[in-house]
Amino acid sequence: MRNPKKGKSKALKPKAAAAAEADNLMAVDEAGPSTGVPQVWRPGIDPLADDEELDYDPTAYDCLHKFSLEWPCLSFDIVRDELGAPRSTFPHTVFMLAGTQAASARQNCLAVLKLAQLGQGRHGKKQPAKKPAAADESDDGEDSESSDDSSMDDSDDEDSKEPPARLHHRLVPQPCGINRVRSCPQQPGLAALWGDSGSVRLLDVSEQLRQLAGEEEVASKAASNAQVNPLQTHAHTTEGFAVDWSRVKAGRLATGDCRKHIHVWEPQEAGRWQVSSPYNGHSGSVEDLQWSPSEESVFASCSADRSICVFDTRERSKAMLQVQWQQQQQQQQQ
Repeated sequence: MRNPKKGKSKALKPKAAAAAEADNLMAVDEAGPSTGVPQVWRPGIDPLADDEELDYDPTAYDCLHKFSLEWPCLSFDIVRDELGAPRSTFPHTVFMLAGTQAASARQNCLAVLKLAQLGQGRHGKKQPAKKPAAADESDDGEDSESSDDSSMDDSDDEDSKEPPARLHHRLVPQPCGINRVRSCPQQPGLAALWGDSGSVRLLDVSEQLRQLAGEEEVASKAASNAQVNPLQTHAHTTEGFAVDWSRVKAGRLATGDCRKHIHVWEPQEAGRWQVSSPYNGHSGSVEDLQWSPSEESVFASCSADRSICVFDTRERSKAMLQVQWQQQQQQQQQ
């Protein structure tokens, strides 16, 4: 939205002020009286004056908060919890995993997060508060005239009473940047990390999630650090980004790298996985993977070679189905 800037406009000289006032009057005569209501700004269409700034419409969001870590993150994943679903009553609590991309490899970490007390604040449409029965009908006229102001004041009072949102975290050091992180749907504490060093690491952060679930106050920096040894590590021939857990068979994982190779991880006894030899089908970087929501042996992949493949774990030598994007199709769309 376009709003006038506050306290940033320059003082005008008397003659310039008079000319500006005349111009404003002409603008009012031509366009009608200004309502003072913020207008939607359309990029590339509407100009933005020097005395205007862009702001967002709080009613466009039901909930909006901002948190930050020490380093930027390239990937995050929502962790399934036991707080029930669906949830619609504020404040909310959300558990997440995020992988950092730090300035040096040894500064990276897996951030295990709990976002608590996520109130609605001034965002979204709130249910009107129930008012007590009027004691005196003679005050109805005055109450109706000030209903808008009082409702706004009530909303402001409710916002000020909300406790501040909190970011609880545990930082698990990692030896490299994290391209992708995914939480296992059947075992949320089991995380797969695709590192920019070319290795996929599996970590169990169930204990860290348990600690965060019972934590009321944000822990100190020293208490937030946690050491977790990987359950298993597998080195691809190069780094990658594609990773997905099966939602049908617990613990089954697929990973794909930038040299066309796809591996399927089969869970074994004693908390280990058997990693398959590469699946053949793509000639370029594997960009994403997705397991079938109903068939435990079927997954799909997309690649920079402009193809989508459907694989079956019972046949690694070729894809069961391949859809290739043709140059002719691209020219026709253009």
